[in-house]
Amino acid sequence: MKYTFSKTRNSLQIKIYLSFLFLCVTSILYPQSAGDLDAPQALLKRLIGNRSAEFQLSVVEKKDKILPDWFEIETDNNHVKIKASNNTALCYAAYTFLKDIGAVLISWEGNRIELPKTWPKYSKKANTPFEYREYLNACTFGYTTPWWDWKRWEQEIDWMALHGINLPTAMEGQEAVWQALWKEYGLSNVELESHFAGPAYLPWQRMGNINSLEGPLPQEWFVKKEELQKKILERMKALDMHPVVPAFSGYVPKAFAEKHPEAKITELKSWSGGGFASTFLLDSKDPLFKKIGKRFIEIYTQKYGKSNFYLADSFNEIEPPVSEHNKYEELSNYGSAIYETINEAAPGAVWVMQGWLFGDNKEFWTKEATSAFLSKVPNDRLMIQDYANDRYKVWENQEAFYGKQWTYGYVHNYGGSNPVYGDLKFYKDELTSLLKNPHKGNVVGYGAMPEGLNNNSIVYEYIYDLPWTKGEQPLNDWMVTYLNARYGETSKSALQAWQLLLESVYNVKYWETRWWNDWAGAYLFFKRPMLKITEFKGNPGDKEKLKEALAVLTKEAKKYNKKNLIQYDLIDVSRHYYSLSIDEDLIACVKAYEQKDIAKGDELFKKIEKQALHIDAIMSGQPLNSLDQWVKSASDYGSSPEVSSLYVKNAKTLITLWGGEGHLNDYASRSWKGMYKGFYWPRWKMFLEALKKASINNTSFDENRERESIKNWEINWTESNK
Repeated sequence: MKYTFSKTRNSLQIKIYLSFLFLCVTSILYPQSAGDLDAPQALLKRLIGNRSAEFQLSVVEKKDKILPDWFEIETDNNHVKIKASNNTALCYAAYTFLKDIGAVLISWEGNRIELPKTWPKYSKKANTPFEYREYLNACTFGYTTPWWDWKRWEQEIDWMALHGINLPTAMEGQEAVWQALWKEYGLSNVELESHFAGPAYLPWQRMGNINSLEGPLPQEWFVKKEELQKKILERMKALDMHPVVPAFSGYVPKAFAEKHPEAKITELKSWSGGGFASTFLLDSKDPLFKKIGKRFIEIYTQKYGKSNFYLADSFNEIEPPVSEHNKYEELSNYGSAIYETINEAAPGAVWVMQGWLFGDNKEFWTKEATSAFLSKVPNDRLMIQDYANDRYKVWENQEAFYGKQWTYGYVHNYGGSNPVYGDLKFYKDELTSLLKNPHKGNVVGYGAMPEGLNNNSIVYEYIYDLPWTKGEQPLNDWMVTYLNARYGETSKSALQAWQLLLESVYNVKYWETRWWNDWAGAYLFFKRPMLKITEFKGNPGDKEKLKEALAVLTKEAKKYNKKNLIQYDLIDVSRHYYSLSIDEDLIACVKAYEQKDIAKGDELFKKIEKQALHIDAIMSGQPLNSLDQWVKSASDYGSSPEVSSLYVKNAKTLITLWGGEGHLNDYASRSWKGMYKGFYWPRWKMFLEALKKASINNTSFDENRERESIKNWEINWTESNK
C-alpha cells in the first residue's frame, strides 16, 4: 500500500516526532513525573489516612546533579504544599511538618498521630549537603529482620522515607541467586545444603566469615525471600531510594573448591577465635573471579532488575591472604578485580564497601595498605561506608580515603543488644566539625548503620534530622519539638526528665560494657557468669542522674494515658536503671560469697532475683521486646513443624550462644521479657548457688566446671521448644 502526505500533515508529523524526542531526552535527564508521586502519596495515606489528600506534592527536577536535596513547605487554605528535589525529600518534608506541629511521631515502638482539624500557618525551607543518607548494617539482616514479612518491611521502608533515607542496604533474596549460580557450576543440592548457613546467620556467610552454621537453609526460604526482595526493591525505587544490593567478593563454597583444584583458592583461618568452619577465598587474579562475579550480577539482574550500587566486602574481619613481599600489588589487584567485575556486569554502577575493616584491624590496614587496595578504582566508582565514627576515627586516619567517595556515620547498636544509650551532643558536634573540616575529602553521605533495630529511637530520630539542620539547631529546641510530637505536649517536668537523661545515659557514644574483658553481653548480668566481674570498674553514664530522671518520669507518666509513648520510655528507663543496679549487686554478691559472708551474699542474692523478676514483669508493657515475640515470629515464618523448629533454634541460639569457640556468646544479648526470668537469672542462680556451696563447705570453687555446666544448660535451652 502506498502512503502520501500533504505538506501540512508532514509538518505536523515532524512536530510530533520532535515533541516525542524532547520528552524522551527530558525523561532521561529529569526522570521525575507526576505519576512518580503515587508512592509518596500512598505512604502519606498509610500514615494519616484521607487527610493525605490535603497534601499537594510536587517534585522539581534537578537540572544540576551537584545540587543537594532540598524541600519547601507552605500551608495555604488548609492545604500543605510541598516541593522537593525527589520523592524521598518529599516524604521527609511531610514528616518534618507533621512533627514540627506536634501532630505525628513514628517510631519502632509505635506511632502517635493526633491531627489538628485545620493545618496551622507554616513555612519552611531546608536542604542537605549530603547526597545520600544511609541505613542498615549488613548484620541487621540476622539480628533483626530474618523473620520479617512484607507488612513489616513496608513499615520499615515507610520509616526510612519519612526520615529522608535514600541509600538503604538491601540484602534479602540473594541466596536464590547464589543457589542458581553454584548449580551452574555443578554443585548438587546436597552440597549446597551443607554450604548455606541457617537463616539468622546468613549475614556472616555473605561476608565470608562462616559456612553452614545452624543450617541447612530450607528451600522455602529461597522462594519467600526472592518474592520479598522484589517487593522491597520495587518500593524503595518508587520512593527514589538507591538500594545497595550484593555482589561477588570472592568467597566460594568448599564443594566448589574441591571441584576446581586448578583454581587458586585459599582456605582461610577460622573466624573470630575459632570453632567455625573454614571459608574459601578465590584469588582475584584467577580467571574464575571475574567470570563468577559477572554471572552473579547477571542472574541477580534477571531476578530483581538493574541496580546502581553493589556491596562487596572481601575482608570483613578477615586478614587478606597476601604475601608480605608483594602485599601492596596483591591488594590493589583485589580492589581492581572487584571494581572491574561490577563495572563489566553493570556499567556505571558504584562498588560499595564497608569501612569497618580499616578500624577493626588497624595493624594490617595501614595507610599504605589501604591506599594500595583502593588505588586502581576510579574515585567516583567506589563508595566507602565509614559508619563506625562512634568507635573509630577511620576517615581521619586514612586521609578521607584518598579521593574516593565516602559516607560518614555511626553503628550505635551492636547485635541488637539494647541498653539505653547514645550521645546526641556528640553527634551534633561531630557533624558540625565534619562540615567545617577542609580535609574531609569527597564525603557524599551520612547516617546510621545499626546492627540491630527497635531500640533507642531518639538516637535515630536525631541522627536523621542532623543532615538537614546541619547541626545548627540548638539541641534543647530540637528536644522540645521531639517531645511535643512524641507525647502530645512538653511539660517542664518531661523536659526536666529528658535533660537528666541527656546528662546520664544519652551522653554515652559507645557502650563499652557489652565487650568488657573480651566477653560479650550488654550488662554483667547478661554475660555468662564468671568470678572476674569483681574487677569491673562500672558501667558508663551517670546512674545517680538516671535515678533522678526515673523519679521525675515516673511522676510525669501518671498524667498521661496508658497508650502514650511516655509509658514506653518509662519502662526503658526503669529496666536500664535496675539492670545497672543488678550489675552492682552481682559484684557485691560474688565478693560476699568468696569472702564467706553468707548472710550478706544471701541478702544480695534475693535482691538480685527480685530485681530481675521485676524487670521481666514490667517488660510486659513492651510486647514487641519479648523472647516470646522473637520466637513466635521465627516459628510463624516456617510452613511446617520441621522448618519452624529450625527457625526457632536459630532465633534462640543467635541471641545467646551465637556459635564458635571464641567470645561471641551473649553478643546479641537482649533486654527482653522472658530473658531476665528465663535465661539470665537461671544462669547466675546456678553459679551463685555453686559458689555459696563451695564457700560453706570450705572447698575450692571449680569455676571452669561450673561455666561448662552452664554452657550445657544454654545448649539445652536453645534446643527446647518452650
